[in-house]
Amino acid sequence: MEKKKKVWLYLLIIFVVIALAGIVLLLWQGQSEKQAKDTLEQTVEAVNEPVETTEAVLIQQAETEDALQGIGIPEKNLDWAELKDQNKDIYAWIYVPGTDVDYPILRHETDNEYYLNHNLDGSEGLPGCIYTEDYNSKDFTDIHTVINGHNISKGASKGMMFSSLHNFEDKDFFAKDNYIFIYTPDKVLVYQVFAAYEYRAIHLLDNFDYTNEYVYADYLKHIYETTDRVANVRNDIAVTTEDKILTLSTCTSDHDSDLRFLVTGVLLNKDAAE
Repeated sequence: MEKKKKVWLYLLIIFVVIALAGIVLLLWQGQSEKQAKDTLEQTVEAVNEPVETTEAVLIQQAETEDALQGIGIPEKNLDWAELKDQNKDIYAWIYVPGTDVDYPILRHETDNEYYLNHNLDGSEGLPGCIYTEDYNSKDFTDIHTVINGHNISKGASKGMMFSSLHNFEDKDFFAKDNYIFIYTPDKVLVYQVFAAYEYRAIHLLDNFDYTNEYVYADYLKHIYETTDRVANVRNDIAVTTEDKILTLSTCTSDHDSDLRFLVTGVLLNKDAAE
């Protein structure tokens, strides 16, 4: 009997130790996530501080807006040297009005999935980063560019990354003229959103040869004919194989592992991506 009591006591001690270790790990992960979130938020805040507009910038803005038929380009205080000092993998910035998407875009030199689980400060875990893969160039000259980001539904970074792209599920919001702005050190690219839909969880760049006009045409046709659970499409915006497109990819609202939620826009200022 005494022997059984000792066994149970040992088991209880082991259980308590494991439970305490689990609690410590959760607390550490929560603190790490909060620190990563704070670092990113400070970067975003600095980029959105008011900047002094020079005459040269005003001329450039006027020319760009004229080329885009009056679409204004939101200003960003982008100090590329400082951003590179913070993380050398930053090469562009994305801003989507009407959502909380206002982040640097990164690409790791050797690991396409690195920023799925690593943060701007190099720590591991959520919220991760907005990132592209080496299937795409960094100058946005590809026919189809895909940008990835988490849909975070809980924790310290809830709602960050691409979570608010789900605003495009609302038909009234989607029906407005919505734009995606991509900032690089030497240009700003403007895409008009024409589709927000769920699609099979396949690799969009590895499974289609967009340089094949017939493949690309069929892909675009599928977008316009999609009838999935979420299928918002602007049929008044014509996209052809002569156009370049940008897709923002994240998890669905219910995190269905078989599907992805995609927001796709067509490049308006084509000269900027040549």
